[in-house]
Amino acid sequence: MQQPTVALPESATWRIQTDRAMWVAGVRALMLQALHPVAVQGVWQRSDFREDPTGRLLRTVDFVGTTTYGSPQEAEELGARVRSVHRRLGFTDPATGRRHRVDEPDLLLWVHCAEVVSYLEVVARAGARVGRADADRYFAEQTRTAAYVGLDPAEVPDSVERMRAYLAGVRPRLAAGPEAREIVRFLLWPKVPERMRALAPLKPMWVPIGLLSYYTLPDWARRMYRVLPEPPGTQALATAALSAVRTGLNATPDALYDRIFEEATVERARRARVRLAEHGYRVDGGLAGLRDPRSWPPGAAGGRGRAGTTVEV
Repeated sequence: MQQPTVALPESATWRIQTDRAMWVAGVRALMLQALHPVAVQGVWQRSDFREDPTGRLLRTVDFVGTTTYGSPQEAEELGARVRSVHRRLGFTDPATGRRHRVDEPDLLLWVHCAEVVSYLEVVARAGARVGRADADRYFAEQTRTAAYVGLDPAEVPDSVERMRAYLAGVRPRLAAGPEAREIVRFLLWPKVPERMRALAPLKPMWVPIGLLSYYTLPDWARRMYRVLPEPPGTQALATAALSAVRTGLNATPDALYDRIFEEATVERARRARVRLAEHGYRVDGGLAGLRDPRSWPPGAAGGRGRAGTTVEV
């Protein structure tokens, strides 16, 4: 019988990527990715994030959801569409005049690593039960996800040690150029697209997401940006606020929370619950409830992270 979801509920991927602190983690990933002087040009020149930031974010959410709780077939189909789009996109690096493709392996690798590092570090800092062994498992599991965008899993860091080595090697090439700074400022206070004008009064609710995304960046990344002030106690306050935001989001009823997403994403989650129930999982607590080992069928393999552990890469 085919595996019901790309990542099973007992995986490290499920523990991290179904956590609602992922909203902060996802925006933080965009800020971190923008520090690559070549990769940022691909976003700046070929992405519609400034015209439709909500659409861009929801497409990313759908990709993460599909490669977490989607069926293997759904993930393969989405990956094929993503690779097809990337093959057709190119951009010019204004610093060198060189023409690049969006799907060049070194650029894809940076985008992937910035994403998964952000997901892991933010969710762990927010209070999720994530230890060093979980972090190693997570990076190893995410090498398979990297294949959906066209990377060779063998070339993707599959442990904390290898991820640290990769980041140390790439850091000398990173810089906070004008486009990167503009992206950060935009993400702190994004434009409300025309099709969502009715939600404009709720825009202030974005403020804690934007601020926490910035203040959870690595120290070296914030030193590059210097977009916001860093008064004493900022990091302790950011950790406490992140935990509070996570608690609030995780306590939001699914019926209300699901209104954020596109219908296709909500339907994908519904189908996942059906498949998981057929495989013996208890789904009455929703997808987030499946992080609890008591909801797994007998014999499901998986461990629990250590409470209060902060994983930094």
